[in-house]
Amino acid sequence: MKPHDLVVGNWGARYMRRSLPCSVGRGGIGIKQGEGDGVTPAGIHRIEAVKWRGDRIPNPYPSGTLPIPTIFGSSTRIGLTDGWSDDPKDPAYNSQVKRPHGFSHETLRRADPLYDLIAVLDFNRDPVKPGKGSAIFLHVWRKPRHQTEGCIAFRREDLTWILRNWTRHSRVVVQR
Repeated sequence: MKPHDLVVGNWGARYMRRSLPCSVGRGGIGIKQGEGDGVTPAGIHRIEAVKWRGDRIPNPYPSGTLPIPTIFGSSTRIGLTDGWSDDPKDPAYNSQVKRPHGFSHETLRRADPLYDLIAVLDFNRDPVKPGKGSAIFLHVWRKPRHQTEGCIAFRREDLTWILRNWTRHSRVVVQR
């Protein structure tokens, strides 16, 4: 592991010498068996996009702050009709979609604060294998130690700090 890696385990995370509480999937950390298993996928992942609710939080990258959003490939506000396909039968499986959408999907613009700020991990993204698992995000937690459906969740302040300090060489290392 490298000093700029976000290292995640069952009981918390470390990033840039800082210990951070986090939550992982209800199925623990391991090898994903398929969609809906609740497992947070072990392995080394990259952040490929960051999205946020502009009506709830300010731009996480105010002028003059680093990292430059292009580190993530894209950095965009979450719109009213944004969703994420979680239906293995959908040709757009494990990618962002516009609602209404004819297949099962998650709504990115939620009533609760969980997706006020999200970082999309590259798990099962290139190539996408239908049914392997979708929508693996870093996102805001419900409360400490409250299990996710497979994502990694942090206090909003901690997630903002992580993303503002992200480097071009940073990775998400998920360990059992």
